[in-house]
Order: sequence, then structure tokens, then C-alpha cells
Amino acid sequence: MRPEPRRTLPAPVVERIVRLAFPHGRVAAIEPLGDGLRNANFKLDLEAPRASLVLRIYEHDASICRKELDLIRLVAGSVPVPEVIHAEPRGFEDLPPLVLVRFVEGITFRELKLSGGTRSISEAAYSAGETLAAIGRAAFPQPGWLAAGPAVGAPLMEGADPAPRFVDSCLASANLQPRMPPDLRDRVHAMVWSCAPELARLGDEARLVHGDFGKRNLLVRSIEGRWRVAAVLDWEFAVSGSPLADLGHFLRYERASRPLAEPHFSAGYLDGGGVLPHDWRHLARLIDLTALCESLTHEQLPDSVVAELVELVRATAENRDPQLP
Repeated sequence: MRPEPRRTLPAPVVERIVRLAFPHGRVAAIEPLGDGLRNANFKLDLEAPRASLVLRIYEHDASICRKELDLIRLVAGSVPVPEVIHAEPRGFEDLPPLVLVRFVEGITFRELKLSGGTRSISEAAYSAGETLAAIGRAAFPQPGWLAAGPAVGAPLMEGADPAPRFVDSCLASANLQPRMPPDLRDRVHAMVWSCAPELARLGDEARLVHGDFGKRNLLVRSIEGRWRVAAVLDWEFAVSGSPLADLGHFLRYERASRPLAEPHFSAGYLDGGGVLPHDWRHLARLIDLTALCESLTHEQLPDSVVAELVELVRATAENRDPQLP
């Protein structure tokens, strides 16, 4: 069982961490940020100097700290990312690795989508497309998992037809099988193998892929009267591969019958220098199907999340809009 990220920290410990960056720093308030699913995040309001920071503690995998730091340094200047104030990749006292970054004002794209008007959403979606194109300008020698450096380590999956074989391994998972009906498992298996040549075309792409380019990892705000991406957060799942993986993830909940992000998102991507094949939407959705299947293999998932994931898989297999609240 994966432990929940911590929600409290002793004030003296936080003070000592802050003083690594600000020798005379004083913390006025500590607020846990609830979006962290694997790592603990705290907003720190400082009295001296007057500033707001985020303390991120890497509780799930210590190596991710160095990976994220190196990726932020790689893209800083072309992609909006939080400013790193201080880092302890080896940990501090009895805490695992941690970083202090400047707090970025804004709301998540998900919050904007729920509460904003169509103009605000279209502007932010266009900016998200531009931002994703900038991310994809970073290239690597070959596709694969990214580690500190950033450097490419092992391939995403060894051998021929990695995507269909990966989906098959997910479909065979003891966690997935009771969650997905047999007829849908059969349909997904047939679909990914019928599309194996299309997926193989993408197998040699080696661009930076954020890996979780979703609504909660994009902070947006109105800048000079126009909604833009203020920061891209959480780089722990980044890989070297096809940017279509990020496009598919971002558009996972988009409905062709009631579009919100499109065509603004893809227009921003193209205007930012990204390249899209003629069948990009189909391919992006197909790649995202592998991520949906992988999510259904996780050990602990609430029933509501399982139902949502299964509906997204079925909608992809049936080439229709997902029917979700």
C-alpha cells in the first residue's frame, strides 16, 4: 500500500529549511497543498523576506528530485516553470529530498475550465498548446525513460510493437481484469493490434514528453488581459517519446460535440512550432489509451475513478465522446 503524502510538518523543521536559502527567514504560515498524490507540497508564507514559496518533499521516489531539477533547468527560459530557490536532493535531517520553489500565482486549468467563460478557456488552451510545443523542442538521442541529467535510460518497452504489448500486459493485470468487462478487454486488444503499424510510426520519436500534461499541472492566470500558462508543474513522469502522448492526455475529456479547448489548443501548438500529422487526434487518443489501461492496473483506485477510466477506455474503443458528468 502506498502511504499518503504527509499533511503536516513541524514549524521548527520548516524554519530550518527556509534558512538554508534565507539565513534570516521567518515563516508566518504553513499550508498543505492538497493536489499532491505521491509527494507532499506545502505553501510557505514568509515574513522576512516577504515572499511565498512552495516546499516539495519527494516521499515516493528520492531520485525524482534530481530528475525534476534537471528538467526544470533544461526548459527554463522557454517554458514557464517555478523558480527554484533551494534544493536538497540528498534529503535534509530526517526528511527525504526536497526543493523550495517560488510560489506561482494562478489557478489550475481544470479550475478555469469549471468556472471560466469560453473566451478565458480558449485563450488558456491556446497558450497550453504553445507551451507544449516549447516542451517538445527538447530532443534526446533515443526514446525511453528519463533520469537525472536529464538522460535517457531504459527503453519504454523492449522489442517490437511495444505499445500493443504494453496494453496486453495491462489487460492481463490482476488489478485491471475485475474492473474492465471481458468484452471491452477483447475490443481494446483487437484495436491496439489493428493499429500497431500506426503506433510503430511514432516509436522512434524522442522529444521531451511531460507525461502528465493535464488540467491540474497547468497553472494559468490573466496576464495583460489574456489568459496564459503561468507554470507547468510536476515533471516526475517525463519521458523521451512522442509529443502526441501529451496532446492525448490534455484532450482526454474533450468532447467533439461540445468542444472547449479545441481548436485553440492545437492552433497554439502549431503556431508554437509543433508538427501534427493529418490523423493526429486519432493517434493521440490511441496513445492515451495505453495510459488509461496502465492507470487501471494501480492497486488502489476509488470506484468512481475506476468507472471514469473504464468509460474513457470504452469511448476510445467506440470512437465517441466520453459520457461523463
